[in-house]
Formats: sequence, structure tokens, C-alpha cells
Amino acid sequence: MFFYFLVKIDMVKQLVILEEEYECTFIVYSYKYVHADGRVSYPLCFIFSSPMGCKPEQQMMYAGSKNQLVQAAELTKVFETRNADDLTEEWLKNQLAFFR
Repeated sequence: MFFYFLVKIDMVKQLVILEEEYECTFIVYSYKYVHADGRVSYPLCFIFSSPMGCKPEQQMMYAGSKNQLVQAAELTKVFETRNADDLTEEWLKNQLAFFR
């Protein structure tokens, strides 16, 4: 499972404070993928997460720069989700099934 949180550190109180849970995020993840025939590959997956509750202006900024980033990095496994609960290994395997 993937988790992403925006946090800040309060140096005076020496605490890590959750700032915001609903942030747009670019995730680049190298995943160990075992194919049905036993071969192993490590696809580089680009995941754009824009959870419900994100600020619209933030969603627009991230969405607008996503394609340029994908092209510049020459990424081919590109996925999107609007639900943070989707970010599981099973979800990723289902997404990668298209590329078999």
C-alpha cells in the first residue's frame, strides 16, 4: 500500500504534524512484477494520484504538468487514481496486466 501525507515538523514541541491528507502526488515506483511464465521484470510505474478533496487549482497544476513530465522521463506505464484506497499492490497488478 502507498501512503502519502504532507507533514510539517514543530521544532519547539518536537512533533511531526499532519498538515494535509489530500494532496495531488506524482509517484514513480519500480515494481517487482512476476509474469505468469516466471519471468521477473521491474517496470517503472508513474502514478498520478489526485484524491477527492484536493483543491481544484492544485489538481489543474498537477494535471497540466503531468504529460510533460511523463514525456521528458520517457515513462510508459502511466496510471491515475482519484481514490487513495486504490493504491494497493492488487490495484497495481491489475493496471500492469494491460502490458502483458
